[in-house]
Amino acid sequence: METFDQLVARVRACTACAAELPLGARPVIQVSPTARLLIASQAPGSKVHASGRPFDDASGDRLRDWMGIDAVTFYDAARVATLPMAFCYPGRAAGGDRPPPRACAARWRESLLAAMPEVRLTLLVGSYAQAHVLGPGALTPRVANYRAYGPALFPLPHPSWRSQLWMRRNPWFEAEVLPALRATVAAALR
Repeated sequence: METFDQLVARVRACTACAAELPLGARPVIQVSPTARLLIASQAPGSKVHASGRPFDDASGDRLRDWMGIDAVTFYDAARVATLPMAFCYPGRAAGGDRPPPRACAARWRESLLAAMPEVRLTLLVGSYAQAHVLGPGALTPRVANYRAYGPALFPLPHPSWRSQLWMRRNPWFEAEVLPALRATVAAALR
């Protein structure tokens, strides 16, 4: 039977989609069998591809602020796991990055999730993560109705620079959702 470390080594060595990726394969995940909080997101951006560290960019700064945690806590894999829908940078498209290739989630997600039994809370960051876990649906109503998905799931917009415009259009997010998110994250990490 494969150990957790062996599974993670296989994931990090994966090159199955390399030919389709503009910068080649570099799976970026943060996982541990003891993690209590899981961040399910879209796919690494080009800066994260370069650093090899999840959310090592402005969107990560914004996400940590939303969550109310510092970088030390965020990058403590024993407490916080990051498992995007695709583990490698998918490249650019008009208006942003390309969608995460579906093959990555199909190949690895279930095995990794099964190996992390302590996860109490999953943040569904962005529409791709929400669609994968919840099925088709619109992001804004899901975020507005975040209570309906608790206590195990919490839908969020993606924290990219575009979220600033979305937040201006939806002031309830900052006023109502962020305080609830911070309390929920704190409880999951206890």
